[in-house]
Amino acid sequence: MTDDTPRSGLQLRTLITPDGVLELSLARVAAPVPAADEVVLRVEAAPINPSDIGLLFGAADLATLAVTGSGAATVARARVPAGAMKAMAGRLGQSLPAGNEGAGVVVEAGSSPAAQALLGRTVAALGGGMYAQFRTLKAEQCLLLPEGTAAADGASCFVNPLTALGMVETMRREGHRALVHTAAASNLGQMLNRICLEDGIGLVNIVRKPEQADLLRAAGARHVCVSSAPSFTEDLTQALVDTGATIGFDATGGGTLAGQILGGMEAALNRTATEYSRYGSTTHKQVYVYGGLDTGPTTFHRNFGMSWGMGGWLLFPFLQRVGPDVAQALKQRVAAGLKTTFASGYARQVSLVEALQAEVIAAYGQRATGSKVLINPGAGL
Repeated sequence: MTDDTPRSGLQLRTLITPDGVLELSLARVAAPVPAADEVVLRVEAAPINPSDIGLLFGAADLATLAVTGSGAATVARARVPAGAMKAMAGRLGQSLPAGNEGAGVVVEAGSSPAAQALLGRTVAALGGGMYAQFRTLKAEQCLLLPEGTAAADGASCFVNPLTALGMVETMRREGHRALVHTAAASNLGQMLNRICLEDGIGLVNIVRKPEQADLLRAAGARHVCVSSAPSFTEDLTQALVDTGATIGFDATGGGTLAGQILGGMEAALNRTATEYSRYGSTTHKQVYVYGGLDTGPTTFHRNFGMSWGMGGWLLFPFLQRVGPDVAQALKQRVAAGLKTTFASGYARQVSLVEALQAEVIAAYGQRATGSKVLINPGAGL
């Protein structure tokens, strides 16, 4: 940074008080002088992903949301139901930064060659606390974007793209040949569809509404099942027969969908079985829950034999498991396809102050398809 560049900026913070009040506010935070292997990023674009919403709001009831103040003094508050406070115990009284990823220009760099190589360049970064005007982080947490790439085009190049690629990599490593994905019309789901089309992988897309199915089919999706349709069970089973999918990734979490997928896999396998087994198919069927769009209990009926698994899947533990070389290869694929395979669409772009307004929170807080919001931390301030 030069002497004319601020060394501090506003950052969005989330706090749950011991008496059960969620507070979203803006705090002025210093941008630390970078160490040798660090850079200072002027954040110009940061998306609000479902994983960010979980941290921003915790278990608060957004129906109780109230906003006071204006400008940098804006505060949004909501009540956390008493029954949900136990789950929030680990974060009570802590003012936490939010924003998993973002993009911008490196305005100061440490002395190492890796850091200096990024000075003045537009990069994407994955490191938390990205809803901020400035962010100091390791050079290795940055991905240099192709020359001429706008920050808005690179802001979402980590969480959704690497999650979609991670699902395909997990499928391959666990010996499956096709997969199932729910909430398939989301930005992530559309990326996964494009990846599978490019790589020749069978994909069963599950959506809630016919118009979402139309969107995916227009994008080339071959197997789309509408969970609200009367024929859903049969449609799903036939798609599983056609693709041979025996692994699924469920974004809803609660409800019956994960169990329905396992049941459909078993039914599909039984259609081609040559002999009866009272223990069901010997082919392992796996569903990973990676999201929580439905916050209710996960329920299922065990109609899928004895060879099955249901578990959780998260991006960061996956990246740790596969190691830095594989992770870097995945990142480079994302960088090469930012405006094609891994392009993200946004419903609107807002400032930090606007991100605390009730009508904006109502839009992105519902996590609906087509409601993705991009924050420009420097706008309007």
